[in-house]
Amino acid sequence: MSKGKGPRRAMGTLSLAAISFVALVLTAGLAARAAGLDEGVRFFRIGTGSTSGTYFPVGGIIASAISNPPGSRDCDKGGSCGVPGLIAVAQSTQGSVENVEKIQSGQLDSGFSQSDIAYWAYHGERLFSESGPQQNLRSLANLFPESVQIVVDRRAGILRIADLKGKRISVDRVGSGTHADALLILQAFGLGPENMELVNLSLGAAADEIRDGDLDGLIIVAGTPTNGVTQLADESLVTLLSLTEAEMDQLVAAYPFFSKSTVESGTYFNIPFTHTLAVGAQWLVSAEIDEDLVYDITAALWHNNIQKLLYEGHLQGQHISLETALEGVSSPPLHPGAARYYREKGMLP
Repeated sequence: MSKGKGPRRAMGTLSLAAISFVALVLTAGLAARAAGLDEGVRFFRIGTGSTSGTYFPVGGIIASAISNPPGSRDCDKGGSCGVPGLIAVAQSTQGSVENVEKIQSGQLDSGFSQSDIAYWAYHGERLFSESGPQQNLRSLANLFPESVQIVVDRRAGILRIADLKGKRISVDRVGSGTHADALLILQAFGLGPENMELVNLSLGAAADEIRDGDLDGLIIVAGTPTNGVTQLADESLVTLLSLTEAEMDQLVAAYPFFSKSTVESGTYFNIPFTHTLAVGAQWLVSAEIDEDLVYDITAALWHNNIQKLLYEGHLQGQHISLETALEGVSSPPLHPGAARYYREKGMLP
């Protein structure tokens, strides 16, 4: 096994362990309910994304970390440092768009979203122009940067954006943040259904089609390393398309929610340093959730013990820090419970 593959697989194991813990605390909560100890127990749903993406494993770690089911050991004794009586569960979804819609409708308590999707949803713009402003959304924290990854089959002869013309490319499922951003990026360069074949596949399904030679590439907006991309890179099937300075400038000028970013060498096996764009991943919550509960969840998220779990559980966990918690967070506005916590920390007036 190459030196480059070991750490990624170890982190994947940690993420699965965290996700397994969610199932454990859920079982504990159900047991408590069966025993008549349901009073004071609160379930909290976190919408994430595809199981092969980044939202789901990070969401699993956060869900397990903020949970503190009945019977848990005290934090200072090596037990849970989450919210007493809370059982948080990470739910797989189609991503940002579905998450904000389900928070708005009350089907989710909270969820992850790209910052651009969150902004459009709250103001009823672009994808949400017909459904109107999703005013039930509130922000809890900025989490980590999400990179635009244009993943191409090494056998397809794609060396630059223009080479995507005539190719079969997956732009993720309708309802995902990736789908919205992928279409914007392609349109900026005169690409679309009229001169290429676009398909709407989940990351896992797209990866399978690349293996079979039925797909030339895929676009995914996610924190790196992204599980599905890692697997393809480990098989030496794909590389990342690097944007030129002029291409990045063009996209940032057209869509200011993008920022210039990079995917460092070593993030994926045998894929070099790549210039690309990024958006912020934000944790949104329903405006209807009790202020004290959101305050407690926010405090738990930034507890030192939980920060250690995030740091060790996934590479993107290393970017989740209190120092960047409010970066890009303006619309939707902060939930009053989260705002109270940040105000106490001197981060808000």
